[in-house]
Amino acid sequence: MTTETPDDSHAETATDQATEAAPQAATEQQPRKPRIEPRALLQRLQKECAAFRDCKPLALKIDASILARFPDFDRKSLRTALRIHTASTRYLKAVERSAERFDLDGNPAGEVTDEQRAHAVTTLKERFAAVAKQQRDKRQAEEAERKREEAERKRGEKLQQLVSKFGR
Repeated sequence: MTTETPDDSHAETATDQATEAAPQAATEQQPRKPRIEPRALLQRLQKECAAFRDCKPLALKIDASILARFPDFDRKSLRTALRIHTASTRYLKAVERSAERFDLDGNPAGEVTDEQRAHAVTTLKERFAAVAKQQRDKRQAEEAERKREEAERKRGEKLQQLVSKFGR
Protein backbone atom coordinates (compact mmCIF):
# COMPACT_ATOMS: atom_id res chain seq x y z
CA MET A 1 0.00 0.00 0.00
CA THR A 2 1.48 3.31 -1.08
CA THR A 3 0.56 6.65 0.25
CA GLU A 4 0.57 9.74 -1.85
CA THR A 5 2.10 12.87 -0.61
CA PRO A 6 0.82 16.24 -1.75
CA ASP A 7 4.03 16.70 -3.75
CA ASP A 8 3.43 13.45 -5.72
CA SER A 9 -0.07 14.45 -6.87
CA HIS A 10 1.22 17.89 -7.80
CA ALA A 11 3.96 16.31 -9.93
CA GLU A 12 1.41 14.08 -11.71
CA THR A 13 -0.79 17.09 -12.49
CA ALA A 14 2.16 18.97 -13.97
CA THR A 15 3.04 15.92 -16.11
CA ASP A 16 -0.58 15.64 -17.30
CA GLN A 17 -0.63 19.32 -18.25
CA ALA A 18 2.63 18.96 -20.19
CA THR A 19 1.24 15.92 -22.03
CA GLU A 20 -1.93 17.82 -22.96
CA ALA A 21 0.06 20.85 -24.10
CA ALA A 22 2.21 18.80 -26.51
CA PRO A 23 -0.63 17.89 -28.93
CA GLN A 24 -1.92 21.45 -28.80
CA ALA A 25 1.50 22.79 -29.78
CA ALA A 26 1.70 20.25 -32.61
CA THR A 27 -1.69 21.26 -34.00
CA GLU A 28 -0.81 24.94 -33.78
CA GLN A 29 2.28 24.32 -35.90
CA GLN A 30 0.34 22.55 -38.69
CA PRO A 31 -0.46 24.91 -41.54
CA ARG A 32 -4.12 25.88 -41.68
CA LYS A 33 -6.03 24.97 -44.81
CA PRO A 34 -7.23 27.98 -46.76
CA ARG A 35 -10.94 28.39 -46.19
CA ILE A 36 -13.08 27.80 -49.27
CA GLU A 37 -16.49 29.46 -49.26
CA PRO A 38 -19.23 26.85 -48.73
CA ARG A 39 -21.11 27.79 -51.92
CA ALA A 40 -17.92 27.50 -54.00
CA LEU A 41 -17.20 24.17 -52.33
CA LEU A 42 -20.70 23.00 -53.17
CA GLN A 43 -20.31 24.05 -56.80
CA ARG A 44 -17.08 22.06 -57.03
CA LEU A 45 -18.78 19.01 -55.53
CA GLN A 46 -21.60 19.35 -58.06
CA LYS A 47 -19.07 19.47 -60.90
CA GLU A 48 -17.05 16.47 -59.74
CA CYS A 49 -19.50 14.15 -57.96
CA ALA A 50 -22.50 12.44 -59.51
CA ALA A 51 -24.53 12.32 -56.29
CA PHE A 52 -24.32 16.10 -55.90
CA ARG A 53 -24.77 16.85 -59.61
CA ASP A 54 -27.91 14.69 -59.84
CA CYS A 55 -29.10 15.76 -56.37
CA LYS A 56 -29.46 12.23 -55.05
CA PRO A 57 -29.83 11.35 -51.35
CA LEU A 58 -26.31 11.21 -49.92
CA ALA A 59 -24.82 8.27 -48.06
CA LEU A 60 -24.61 8.65 -44.31
CA LYS A 61 -21.20 9.87 -43.08
CA ILE A 62 -20.35 11.09 -46.59
CA ASP A 63 -18.34 13.94 -45.11
CA ALA A 64 -15.49 11.53 -44.36
CA SER A 65 -15.46 10.34 -47.99
CA ILE A 66 -15.47 13.91 -49.23
CA LEU A 67 -12.57 14.91 -46.98
CA ALA A 68 -10.61 11.84 -48.14
CA ARG A 69 -11.20 12.66 -51.81
CA PHE A 70 -10.76 16.43 -51.43
CA PRO A 71 -8.04 17.02 -48.84
CA ASP A 72 -8.01 20.77 -49.56
CA PHE A 73 -11.53 21.15 -48.06
CA ASP A 74 -11.73 22.22 -44.44
CA ARG A 75 -14.26 20.50 -42.20
CA LYS A 76 -16.16 23.64 -41.17
CA SER A 77 -16.79 24.80 -44.75
CA LEU A 78 -17.76 21.27 -45.75
CA ARG A 79 -20.32 21.01 -42.95
CA THR A 80 -21.83 24.35 -43.99
CA ALA A 81 -21.93 23.28 -47.65
CA LEU A 82 -23.59 19.97 -46.72
CA ARG A 83 -26.14 21.83 -44.59
CA ILE A 84 -26.97 24.12 -47.53
CA HIS A 85 -27.27 21.15 -49.91
CA THR A 86 -29.31 18.87 -47.66
CA ALA A 87 -31.70 21.67 -46.66
CA SER A 88 -32.51 22.53 -50.28
CA THR A 89 -36.01 21.81 -51.53
CA ARG A 90 -34.60 19.84 -54.45
CA TYR A 91 -32.63 17.53 -52.12
CA LEU A 92 -35.58 17.03 -49.76
CA LYS A 93 -37.79 16.09 -52.70
CA ALA A 94 -35.14 13.58 -53.81
CA VAL A 95 -35.08 12.03 -50.31
CA GLU A 96 -38.88 11.88 -50.36
CA ARG A 97 -38.93 9.97 -53.68
CA SER A 98 -35.86 7.74 -53.36
CA ALA A 99 -35.43 4.44 -51.57
CA GLU A 100 -31.61 4.46 -51.74
CA ARG A 101 -28.73 6.69 -50.69
CA PHE A 102 -25.71 7.21 -52.91
CA ASP A 103 -21.95 7.67 -52.55
CA LEU A 104 -19.94 10.37 -54.33
CA ASP A 105 -19.80 8.40 -57.59
CA GLY A 106 -23.55 7.82 -57.66
CA ASN A 107 -23.40 4.18 -56.55
CA PRO A 108 -26.01 2.91 -54.06
CA ALA A 109 -24.72 3.14 -50.48
CA GLY A 110 -27.56 2.45 -48.10
CA GLU A 111 -31.25 3.11 -47.93
CA VAL A 112 -33.50 6.00 -47.02
CA THR A 113 -35.51 4.94 -43.98
CA ASP A 114 -39.20 5.68 -43.54
CA GLU A 115 -38.33 8.01 -40.68
CA GLN A 116 -35.91 10.01 -42.89
CA ARG A 117 -38.49 10.13 -45.68
CA ALA A 118 -41.16 11.31 -43.22
CA HIS A 119 -38.79 14.02 -41.95
CA ALA A 120 -38.24 15.24 -45.52
CA VAL A 121 -41.99 15.29 -46.18
CA THR A 122 -42.66 17.19 -42.96
CA THR A 123 -39.93 19.72 -43.69
CA LEU A 124 -41.26 20.30 -47.20
CA LYS A 125 -44.83 20.73 -45.94
CA GLU A 126 -43.69 23.23 -43.30
CA ARG A 127 -41.62 25.11 -45.87
CA PHE A 128 -44.45 25.25 -48.41
CA ALA A 129 -46.91 26.31 -45.70
CA ALA A 130 -44.56 29.12 -44.61
CA VAL A 131 -44.18 30.34 -48.20
CA ALA A 132 -47.96 30.19 -48.73
CA LYS A 133 -48.50 32.17 -45.51
CA GLN A 134 -45.99 34.82 -46.61
CA GLN A 135 -47.70 35.14 -49.99
CA ARG A 136 -51.13 35.30 -48.37
CA ASP A 137 -49.95 37.96 -45.89
CA LYS A 138 -48.39 39.95 -48.74
CA ARG A 139 -51.63 39.81 -50.77
CA GLN A 140 -53.66 40.87 -47.72
CA ALA A 141 -51.29 43.78 -47.03
CA GLU A 142 -51.48 44.88 -50.68
CA GLU A 143 -55.28 44.64 -50.61
CA ALA A 144 -55.47 46.65 -47.37
CA GLU A 145 -53.16 49.29 -48.88
CA ARG A 146 -55.27 49.45 -52.04
CA LYS A 147 -58.46 49.86 -49.98
CA ARG A 148 -56.82 52.57 -47.86
CA GLU A 149 -55.73 54.45 -50.99
CA GLU A 150 -59.22 54.10 -52.49
CA ALA A 151 -60.82 55.42 -49.28
CA GLU A 152 -58.35 58.33 -49.26
CA ARG A 153 -59.14 59.12 -52.90
CA LYS A 154 -62.91 59.05 -52.26
CA ARG A 155 -62.47 61.25 -49.19
CA GLY A 156 -60.48 63.73 -51.27
CA GLU A 157 -63.17 63.76 -53.98
CA LYS A 158 -65.90 64.30 -51.38
CA LEU A 159 -63.96 67.18 -49.82
CA GLN A 160 -63.45 68.68 -53.28
CA GLN A 161 -67.19 68.45 -53.95
CA LEU A 162 -67.96 70.15 -50.62
CA VAL A 163 -65.43 72.90 -51.31
CA SER A 164 -66.90 73.54 -54.76
CA LYS A 165 -70.46 73.53 -53.40
CA PHE A 166 -69.92 75.68 -50.30
CA GLY A 167 -66.70 77.47 -51.13
CA ARG A 168 -66.73 81.07 -52.37
